[in-house]
Amino acid sequence: MSFRYSRRNLEGKERVLERALEILPGAAAWTVLLGLVVLSVTAPQIGAAFMITFLYYWVLRLVYYAIFLFVAFIRVWAETDTDWMARLERLAAGHTDASAIPRNGLKTRVSRWFDARSMRLLHRIGLNLPDYRDIVHLIIIPVYNESREVFEPGIRALAESDFPAGQMVVCLAVEQRAQPAIQEAAHAVAAEYASVFREFLVTVHPADVPGEARVKGANVSYAARRAARYFDEQEIPYAGVIVSCFDADTIAGSDYFACLTHSYVTCPDRTRASFQPIPLYNNNIWRVPVYARILEMGSTIFQLVESTNHDLLVSFSSHSLSFEALHDVGYWPVDIIADDSSIYWKSLIHFDGDFRVVPMPTTLSMDAPEAASFRQTFRNMYKQKRRWAWGVENLPLAVRGLIHSSGVSVRNKIKYAFKLFDTYFIWATWPFLLTFLGWLPGIFGRIFNLDAVAIFNLGRISSTLFQLSSISLIATIAVTSFFIMRNTRNVPLIRKILYPFEWILLPVMTIFLSGIPALDAQTRLMFGRHMEFWVSEKSSQRS
Repeated sequence: MSFRYSRRNLEGKERVLERALEILPGAAAWTVLLGLVVLSVTAPQIGAAFMITFLYYWVLRLVYYAIFLFVAFIRVWAETDTDWMARLERLAAGHTDASAIPRNGLKTRVSRWFDARSMRLLHRIGLNLPDYRDIVHLIIIPVYNESREVFEPGIRALAESDFPAGQMVVCLAVEQRAQPAIQEAAHAVAAEYASVFREFLVTVHPADVPGEARVKGANVSYAARRAARYFDEQEIPYAGVIVSCFDADTIAGSDYFACLTHSYVTCPDRTRASFQPIPLYNNNIWRVPVYARILEMGSTIFQLVESTNHDLLVSFSSHSLSFEALHDVGYWPVDIIADDSSIYWKSLIHFDGDFRVVPMPTTLSMDAPEAASFRQTFRNMYKQKRRWAWGVENLPLAVRGLIHSSGVSVRNKIKYAFKLFDTYFIWATWPFLLTFLGWLPGIFGRIFNLDAVAIFNLGRISSTLFQLSSISLIATIAVTSFFIMRNTRNVPLIRKILYPFEWILLPVMTIFLSGIPALDAQTRLMFGRHMEFWVSEKSSQRS
């Protein structure tokens, strides 16, 4: 019997295990945070020893962060001007030798090196590459309360793509609960662009379907099943279809689908993989308040670093995968908020560990949360981060699934489970430990006049950590400047100059818009207060 990726209708031991795993992340985070406060007062030496251990661990993470941020950035930087359509044409003509790529400049040389390495792998395994002209793209865009002004720019960008629009099937997945004006706008856009694409579908997901929650996964799964009927009617093989699930505000660059197609056709296990771009929340990045700008660019940096961890990379936000794989696993979960990461864990378990996420050296542009007032924008930002942190709901589901999987080795089960736990545990604890809780053992040690080695060393190690953090911060500012300073013709020069200094607010922002939302989500899960999907407010304007 195959594992059902859902927490609903569980009985007996499965229900007990699910509940225990729901409690684990929040309980662990609160134990560490409150435990450190208690130790700081009752046994400062032990509290200092704990913080020294944590700081050594954090130093290792900073070193890892700096190295792999550089590696990831080099790959994306090298491919910013790559002509992906030319590469697809070269592959279609049977030319897999990278020597045909010109060597003009350092960027092109680095890009050529990456391409040559990929081609050597394909030659070694003797893989026959599909012709890009046989590939069909399905782009599903869920719509709930987003106006036409929000979702039409993304569709216009698809129409203007370097990749032939005639090989694209666009589907606007509208919720029945949406206002009539939203549904009318979706049909109007479909009629206007119908002649541009291979097919333009509009689906209306029924409200209150038994067994479904009010989540995006239910809507896009309904749309995908409708698209499956279209592919069956047209006799299009599912292995030749790449499905991309985009947010309504997502804007793909003109080269995005050519890059995605190239990544797909050159992937040895393309029907057992998801393809992940780097998310950029830069559509309105110069219009939102400084805290939103810093946190969203920080999210991009995190995804850049994660993209180098090929074995444990998890799909996030807008992503793509083979329609064959999506169909085989039964589409996105219909009762889980974090559908972008849950489809990875669901697929990994379904295919007994034979599934991975392939990083793409390209970006996708989206909106940062925005509202009419400073206060409302902050509130929207908090809700967005809490929704992302609610991805912790995948931990009990994925761990139960891994336990049931006979095809995943014990070693890999432990590796995947630890990856999940570590991600959310660190998310909910490090902002507090590094900003103010970590200082408590030293403060109380001095109050009690304790002459302990641990307390003395804690201050020295903390100083070293802040020096290393400064280096990492400079690297972060440099990399984010590369992305944020592009297309800034209407941004005053003084704002560009002040941008690096905005990062001074990072420690405070990570507490209120990272640590607290994560702790909020884990506490809700710990007490069984399950969330439903909240849609970020989108602006119809563009920076």
